[in-house]
Amino acid sequence: VQLQASGGGLVQAGGSLRLSCKASGRIFSTYTMAWFRQAPGKEREYVAGITWGTGVTTYADSVKGRFTISRDTADNTVYLQMNSLKPEDTALYYCAADQTAKRRPGTRRLEYNYWGQGTQVTVSS
Repeated sequence: VQLQASGGGLVQAGGSLRLSCKASGRIFSTYTMAWFRQAPGKEREYVAGITWGTGVTTYADSVKGRFTISRDTADNTVYLQMNSLKPEDTALYYCAADQTAKRRPGTRRLEYNYWGQGTQVTVSS
């Protein structure tokens, strides 16, 4: 599975962006897709995840109510709609895939075995 992330950019605080992650190769219903982010000098952290088959979602507390993860199973694409962006959301955003069947998305980086390249999100104050 190869993952291609896109949609990052520069936006003012309070603005919105939508990230996309296109997967090439077969995505099975047991997969989980997720977004992580990494700010300079910080650890990569979980943002949101979605189970491919059932659509169960989880979010980091820091983005709940502002970000929405979704997927298009026909197009093998997962999205991250980001609203009410804050300067602290500035980071390199990565999409990832976990091929292990789970009822809920895992939040640990080590659970994900496929990673896309990052897409930069910069939020100005």
